[in-house]
Amino acid sequence: MEISVIVPVYNTEKFLRRCLDSLINQTFKDLEIICVNDGSADGSGDILKEYSGIRVINQENRGLSGARNTGIQAARGRFVGFVDSDDWVDLDFFEKLYEAAVKNNADIACASIVRSRRFFEKFRINYQKEMMYTAIDDKVRAAGIPECCYVWNKIYSREVIKDIEFKENVFYEDILWTPKVLRKANVLVTVPGVKYHYRANPKSIVKSIQSEKKQRDFYYAKRELISFFEKEKIRLDEKKKCITKEKKYFLNLLVLKVKEYKYTQIFYILGFLPFVRITRYPALRV
Repeated sequence: MEISVIVPVYNTEKFLRRCLDSLINQTFKDLEIICVNDGSADGSGDILKEYSGIRVINQENRGLSGARNTGIQAARGRFVGFVDSDDWVDLDFFEKLYEAAVKNNADIACASIVRSRRFFEKFRINYQKEMMYTAIDDKVRAAGIPECCYVWNKIYSREVIKDIEFKENVFYEDILWTPKVLRKANVLVTVPGVKYHYRANPKSIVKSIQSEKKQRDFYYAKRELISFFEKEKIRLDEKKKCITKEKKYFLNLLVLKVKEYKYTQIFYILGFLPFVRITRYPALRV
C-alpha cells in the first residue's frame, strides 16, 4: 500500500459525498481511504455505508485530533494524507503528490490550496514550480507558515509522522503539529498544477464570538509557534509576534481586546482603540 488517506468524519452529511467521490475516483489507485466516524449524530454514518471502497472506523467522539490519531495508527501506506470531510481534492491529487515525492525522495509533498466559498474561489497557496527544500527555514516558508499551518494539502512519509500525535481536546491543533513534522522531515517538495479545495465555513465570514477555551488554545498555539521560530532561528515578522490573548464581549459586542507582544500587554477598547499598555519583564535569576 502506497498511500493512506485519513478522513475524520463528524456531522458533515451535507458535504461528505463530494469529499468521498473525489477520493474513490482518484487516478492513483494504490491507496486506502480510512474514514474515522467520530461519533457523528447526523446521517454521515449512513452515507459511509454507501461506499464499498473505503475503510470505516467508528469511535466515540474524540474530536478532530483524536480522529486523526486513530487514522494514523490504522494507516498502512508508505505515505499518509489528510482530507477533511467537508473538503475535496482534484482527481489527480494523490497521483501528482506521490510522483513528486518519489522522484525527489521527499518526506512531504505539498499541493496548492483553493479556498472555496459559495460563489467564488481564491487561492490560499498557489505553487507555480516543483521545488525541493531541505533547510528548516526554507521548508517553513514553502509550506506557508505561519499563515497556513494546514495539514491537509500534503502527503507525508508515514515513518516521519507515525510517532507525532495531534494534541487532543484543543483547538488549533494544526499549528502545534505541523512545525514538529517539518522539523523531522528531511525533504519537502512543492507540486504545481494540483489543488486541495478547502470549504470555507460560512460562519467564519462574519466574526464569531470565541469561547474562552478557544481563545486560550489560540494563544497557546501561537506562543508555541513563535517559540518554534525562535528556537530554529527563523526570521518572523515582528507584527506576527503580537498575539491576541483575550477578548471580552457585552451583548455580542466586542468591548475589550488584549494583545501581547513579548513582555507587553496592550488593551484595546472596542477591539481597536488602545488605552493601556503594561510591560512586565521576567525576574532575573541570581
